[in-house]
Amino acid sequence: MKHPTNKYFFLGGLDLEMYEIENLVLQCGCVCYNASLKWDNAFLSNYSQELKRHSEKPGNIIYGVELKEDIPVPDNYVKIDHHNEYSNRRSSLEQVAEILNVDLTRYQKLVAANDVGYIPAMLNMGATIEEIESIRTADRCAQGVSAEDESLAEQAIQENLTQVKELIVVHAFSSTFSPICDRLYPYEALLIYTESEFTYYGNRVKDLKEMFSAEILQRKIYYGGNDGYCGAASGCYTQEEIINLVTKIKKLYETI
Repeated sequence: MKHPTNKYFFLGGLDLEMYEIENLVLQCGCVCYNASLKWDNAFLSNYSQELKRHSEKPGNIIYGVELKEDIPVPDNYVKIDHHNEYSNRRSSLEQVAEILNVDLTRYQKLVAANDVGYIPAMLNMGATIEEIESIRTADRCAQGVSAEDESLAEQAIQENLTQVKELIVVHAFSSTFSPICDRLYPYEALLIYTESEFTYYGNRVKDLKEMFSAEILQRKIYYGGNDGYCGAASGCYTQEEIINLVTKIKKLYETI
């Protein structure tokens, strides 16, 4: 079914979900802009010219998918996201499917589940081990994970893994964390960091949201996911500040 071409979709940081959103939009005959952005540079301003062109025509609808609005948005702009204050929403892929009035395939539903709730969410859908491995491999590829990143993940696990009760801590050699997550799953809590960023995955995100409430308001720390993740992107903190944040999270588990 073809849809009116007055719907314009602008894509944020690339991962498997974003690729499936692009496929879905194009299959439905709508216009999709993909600037091959990553999470840390997914700013709406990357599409300034296209945004201006399509927002001036009456009847057009602009959809920004997981983009940080660093410029004023037009009146016909609709934000699609499921992170931070939007974490109570369904996945971005499901939101787009609803806008386009199409049903997702089982594969697409697994992609959406993976993006919101990682492996536990796929297991809840009854995914097989083969399906999970396929989705996780495809997601890492979509994120641009290289063979070197995979190798560095194994090296970090072997050389830089420590544990504070149920919290596993890994000092990574690469800013790509997904190969470490996938290799260590299942875990109750995992903290991965470099000199410039960190991400926590686990069962105490609520505690971290309270601990870092000021930083979240300042957009220095993000959070989301059903099973939970919380972290700081590269460039938000100095090396010393990152170490201090990691230490705070460790102390949270030391007091259990």
